[in-house]
Amino acid sequence: MANTAQARKRARQSIARRNRNFALRTEFRTAIKKVLKAIQAGNKDVAKVEFISAQSTIDKIARKGIFHKNKAARHKSKLSAKIKAMA
Repeated sequence: MANTAQARKRARQSIARRNRNFALRTEFRTAIKKVLKAIQAGNKDVAKVEFISAQSTIDKIARKGIFHKNKAARHKSKLSAKIKAMA
């Protein structure tokens, strides 16, 4: 257990950061699942709308440093390619 005031504060901050990051990671996964669900359903218009929303979420998470920018770019690229392949 933390013995100094500084260590106690750092522990509190770590918990707060972990919860915030966990929520953002969950938001990221949900956004991707929505796009994939629209693709599976074969609804290109809905997939495009969901992709635009997902792009915003993915960029936000990369900007905050939760995911590396290349990981964000990779996910956006994969989703975009799947939408384009729907024809």
